[in-house]
Amino acid sequence: MTRVALIDDHESVRLGLEAACLRTGDQEVVFSGSTVVEYLQWRAGISAQPADVVVLDLTLGDGTTVTGNVGRLVNDGSSVIIHSVADRPAAVREALAAGAAGVVSKASPIDDVTAAVRTVARGELLNNVEWASAVEGDREFADAQLSARERDVLRLYAAGLPLKVVADRLGVAYSTAKENITRIRVKYVEVGRPAPTKVDLLRRAMEDGILSESGGDPGGPRGAR
Repeated sequence: MTRVALIDDHESVRLGLEAACLRTGDQEVVFSGSTVVEYLQWRAGISAQPADVVVLDLTLGDGTTVTGNVGRLVNDGSSVIIHSVADRPAAVREALAAGAAGVVSKASPIDDVTAAVRTVARGELLNNVEWASAVEGDREFADAQLSARERDVLRLYAAGLPLKVVADRLGVAYSTAKENITRIRVKYVEVGRPAPTKVDLLRRAMEDGILSESGGDPGGPRGAR
């Protein structure tokens, strides 16, 4: 059973999502409220475990920022899905950069939201139209200036291959592949998109089109650019 928290300052939206989650049979809404502060206070008050997935409105009416809200929830141990009209690409990019696992438009069928919850609960990232439209054309967000070799290393490593296997596939020493991963992480830090874990590297690879939603082709290096 996936534990879900709903944070939206429109009660009607929360009620609809709660009913949809209940209908799935594998999602339990453990909290429904209008602010992140309320949610964290609820957690602290009853010593509850963090929700597995928080469905969060992009803009709340309490004056908080999307970076602050997403950051607090991620640091608290939850995965975050932005549920928004998605008409503010800059704010959506901000949410993704802060660690949100993806975006689902409020114009989408409600079953798309519960499907997104299921995807994120499995530890996977969303790679949908809303995500693509938020990233597309924003080179400051999307471009860490990785070399062709670094992109190949990242593509294979983020697809799930152990680093030793990545080195073997590319015909380089293990130490070389390891140095490439270190440089990749440094480059992402330099553009404000840190990737300290393998999951973070997967997120960056998907954001930058290095790895597709289906995992890409881990069979070997791509041609020179």
